[in-house]
Amino acid sequence: MSMDLANVVAIDVHTHAVLDTNQEDEASKKLREAADKHFGNEEKPPSLDETAAHYRERNMMFVVFPVHSEAGTGRVPMANEKVLEAAQAHPDVAIPFVSVDPWKGKAAIAEVKRLVEEYPVRGFKFQPCTQAFQTNDHRFFPLYEAMAETGLPVLFHTGQTGIGAGLPGGGDIRLKYGNPMFLDDVAAEFPEMTIIMAHPAFPWQDEALAVCLHKGNVYIDLSGWSPKYFPPQLIQYSNSLLKHKVLFGTDYPSITPDRWMKDFESAGFKDEVKPLIFKENAIKALKLQ
Repeated sequence: MSMDLANVVAIDVHTHAVLDTNQEDEASKKLREAADKHFGNEEKPPSLDETAAHYRERNMMFVVFPVHSEAGTGRVPMANEKVLEAAQAHPDVAIPFVSVDPWKGKAAIAEVKRLVEEYPVRGFKFQPCTQAFQTNDHRFFPLYEAMAETGLPVLFHTGQTGIGAGLPGGGDIRLKYGNPMFLDDVAAEFPEMTIIMAHPAFPWQDEALAVCLHKGNVYIDLSGWSPKYFPPQLIQYSNSLLKHKVLFGTDYPSITPDRWMKDFESAGFKDEVKPLIFKENAIKALKLQ
């Protein structure tokens, strides 16, 4: 069964493919448990099959990805191939993105090209805080060039992260890499590349809004926070100047779509922008048509 965009209620542009807890190394377990505590999540990480069933029941589609941050954290990631093959079993709901460790240089570029040639990749994911890199560092521009050539969107984490939150030293995760202003350089250097800035970018919300407003190739997803905690300027711009550039996202399984949708209804968003945020903007950003 293929995608049926006309009947989909919403497209969640931000969910995680996570390792089975029995397969976790110690570094991954430590950081995951800190994130679960941060989000108040007590559930066992779902498989991608379980995630697909969860979203299918709600008539929603979802973007799903692993995060490859071996150089930054030492974590063993879920293989891109595993995510892609699992997503191929659920083409009606799953939209697979892939991740490469930017510190792998030419090997990362080769991985991007191989994956796009061999699988129906729909986009790419970076988590600068856990991958320990500054996104506007020119050393990573050849990797962006390879991604831009595919015509696929690239999603970057911005702002604080729940990974390592509360641990001594934050698990050695550096928040500075989540500053969205670094992406202003990337958007300017690669105007043909669609960039999605993930999350309300606390404590740099105004910077994220400015970049998104100024750069036509940049979007913002609303994942990682309950809407009841959104800063007022994010709601203001989502209702007005950025109504065509804001995307529904949860950060599932850390936040469920049910919880996000419930809190969204009373967060102050105008009725006329809800269809844009839930689905229409994602169709454009993800190039689904």
